[in-house]
Parts: sequence; C-alpha cells; structure tokens
Amino acid sequence: MRGLVDRERLGRLMSAMGRAAPATAVVYFTGGVSAVLMDWRSSTIDVDLKIEPDRDEVMRALPQLKEELQVNIELASPGDFIPELAGWRDRSPLIAREGMLQFRHYDFYAQALSKLERRHARDVDDVREMYARGLIDRAGLREFFNAIEPHLYRYPAIDPTSFRAAVEDSHPG
Repeated sequence: MRGLVDRERLGRLMSAMGRAAPATAVVYFTGGVSAVLMDWRSSTIDVDLKIEPDRDEVMRALPQLKEELQVNIELASPGDFIPELAGWRDRSPLIAREGMLQFRHYDFYAQALSKLERRHARDVDDVREMYARGLIDRAGLREFFNAIEPHLYRYPAIDPTSFRAAVEDSHPG
C-alpha cells in the first residue's frame, strides 16, 4: 500500500521528475498537492498533475517513480472535470524548477470551481482555505463561473443549477 504524500515526498518526486525530463515542460499540481505545498494540510493521498507539453520520457518515468516513492500519481486536473478557464496558465503560480521542468500550482480559481462542483467536505474546506489565504476572491470566482456556465452542457454529469448554488454559497469563513 502506498503511503500518504507529504512535503518531503513531493520534493523527492519533483527532483526525480526533473531528472527524467530531457526538454522543457510544465507540471501543474492540483488538489491535495497544492494544499500540502501551501501548508494547510500535512499530507495528501495522491498526486494529481497535468504535464504540458506531454513528455514521453517523463510519462514513462511515472510508473517507476510511483513504486520507488510509494505515491499514487493521477493524471488529472480541473480541466478534465469542468470547462477550462480562460488564462488559467497565467494564473498558475510557480512552485519550483527542477532540471528542465517548471512545477506550478494549477490556477486556484479552476481548482476552487472544480472542488465546488464536487462538493465533498474536504473540497469545500480547501476552498475556504483558498479564500482565507487570498488565493481567490468571491467576485473572481463568480466571474469565472459565469464564463464557463454556457459550456457546462458539454459536461452532462454536472448539474448547472446546483453548481451555481455551490459557488454562490461558498464563502471565506
């Protein structure tokens, strides 16, 4: 069984991924990884990430790294579950550089909307932390929701009415 992923294990993963990359790419972390790296959680169950551009050498290294470091790695990001937000890459803060890789947090507005769509208790708590830390604000969250709402029909599992209610009901405290 793989263990929980803490800051130290994330650092080892980032270093190993950086060594595997022969060319530049960006790794976007999301979910629990952002929570751990921003210090509102001490660990997470898995590492959700997106790599751009898709580098075969890095992708081929992931199964071995999962075993060596005993971490769960998932290729998942908010854009897999909700429409992508315009400009999300520009709002994705840099975490670190390792070798040819840049590591970034996936845009916090996209993370928050994706979490509010799911409405799991931990996800709602994460959104509160994003508010509390000034990573998102209510006006911006509503603006981004309004921008993607017309495209929600492409995501039949999403109920737009309850998604809107979750966004409207979200608050910093």
